[in-house]
Amino acid sequence: VKPFSLAELAARVRSLLRRETRGGDALLRCGRLTLDTARHEVRWDDAPFDEEHHPTNKEFALLRYFINHADEVLSQETLLEHVWDEMADPFTNTVRVTVGTLRRKLRAQTGQELLETVIGRGYRLRDPDRDRS
Repeated sequence: VKPFSLAELAARVRSLLRRETRGGDALLRCGRLTLDTARHEVRWDDAPFDEEHHPTNKEFALLRYFINHADEVLSQETLLEHVWDEMADPFTNTVRVTVGTLRRKLRAQTGQELLETVIGRGYRLRDPDRDRS
């Protein structure tokens, strides 16, 4: 019953509609990488990431989006729209910085380069096991 702005309500509804609704599974997989959304854990070959390399909440949300769209090239704009809220500045370098820190954590924990930059297009989470076949 409190006063509210219709524009704010509409923006929040649009944001909710943009969010990923595909797959209600608690376990998401990309090769040997597993994301347990219920426990907020990341595993490589069934071994949990250590505390030093565990992703922050934003990195976890970003990794979840990457796993749901594995092997797809995702632009910075797409990531900003689906992982960050509607108040995020589109001219900021927050996506680049967050992808960079997530990339370093994944590399340190797995020993492999899972996140790659596709110059001029965006970023892609790749399954290194698929590349060998």
